[in-house]
Amino acid sequence: MSSPELLQFKLSEGAPPRASSGWAVVRVCSAAVNPSDVKAALGLMPHVCWPRTPGRDYAGVVVDGPSEWLSREVWGSGGDLGMSVDGSHARYLRVPVASLQAKPTHLSMDEAGAVGVPFVTALTGLSRAGGLPQAGQVVLVLGANGKVGQAAVQIAARCGARVLAVQRPEGLLPGWTPPGVQVLQPHKLVDAVRELTQGRGADVVFNTVGSPYFAAANQAMGLGAWQILIATQDRAVPFDIFQFYRGQHRYVGIDTLALSSQSSGEALAQLQEGFEARELRPFAVDPEARYPLKEARTAYLRVLAGAPERIVLKP
Repeated sequence: MSSPELLQFKLSEGAPPRASSGWAVVRVCSAAVNPSDVKAALGLMPHVCWPRTPGRDYAGVVVDGPSEWLSREVWGSGGDLGMSVDGSHARYLRVPVASLQAKPTHLSMDEAGAVGVPFVTALTGLSRAGGLPQAGQVVLVLGANGKVGQAAVQIAARCGARVLAVQRPEGLLPGWTPPGVQVLQPHKLVDAVRELTQGRGADVVFNTVGSPYFAAANQAMGLGAWQILIATQDRAVPFDIFQFYRGQHRYVGIDTLALSSQSSGEALAQLQEGFEARELRPFAVDPEARYPLKEARTAYLRVLAGAPERIVLKP
């Protein structure tokens, strides 16, 4: 089902969409390629309505709509974009006015266009796990080298939490890592967390990988802790019910495909201050990771192959 041969695109020319009441048109300057975009193109998202232009994230300039938004630089994301409505992998994107958010001033278009899904996912997960972390809490991020993991590390650290980050490659986390973040190795995960917290365990576990870390994550959770789950490799996992109720544990599942472009825009609005203050940092976008629309298939294939860098389209 994930064969590269199934990735076939048709690039077509057409008149730009027009804004009607409550809508705006954005000229897309940069749009990230997310794994969910690739899955949608491969037919692995059953709720996608075809034919469809893919793409969930974007940064660009408003060219049609309310006068107060015209010529303004914006950024956005959405679980509906590229799924139930046409998405951002195009020169123009039609979005609800209510979803528009001003782009952070110092972010480039490429940086802003690559923020969306990972940071919205991280913020949504942490917010729903009893509210954003507070000073004194311990947040354990599993799969911290991934894009959502990197975003979760940054957001939790900005909130004042003590962040323990787990990744399989040894060494520093990729991208920017806030001061004070401690990097752990998976094979010593539980012992290290217990030792570093004087036996208390983590208050929040953000499990970006799912089943490979599930058992260890449960053992690393403190009394009343939350575990956030956004993905998995195996759908069925062993579950110790005794450990669950004795630990008073709580679990929250996050699927940002359920978030509209307006809801995602509200999440980006919450992140705006952090990016403006440079307390949150965007993903670096290498010049060789930027592709014109005519090379969209190449960009998609890189994401399908598991490219660690952020890939963007430049319409």
